[in-house]
Amino acid sequence: MKTELIIINEYIQHSNIEPQFIALLEENELIHVQEIDNERFLDPDELTDVERYARLYYDLSINIEGIDAIHHLLDRINYLQNEMKDMRNKLRFLE
Repeated sequence: MKTELIIINEYIQHSNIEPQFIALLEENELIHVQEIDNERFLDPDELTDVERYARLYYDLSINIEGIDAIHHLLDRINYLQNEMKDMRNKLRFLE
């Protein structure tokens, strides 16, 4: 099954974000960019994150370091929520 990739240059033009913004996200390992035949691509699964980061960066003026901190905090919250859900399920099973 072939995954459709998003051409970064087209996405940048469509969304009116700066090419440097994508480069900053990639440098800080917030997104993974694929390069095929000198063309840069973004996995569609990462599009939601890129849009969230763009809103933080452009609308709220949060710098890349702040976005990275928010990203790690949200990952930690998701992990803890999943762990709590697992614990609740185990507790229900034991009751």
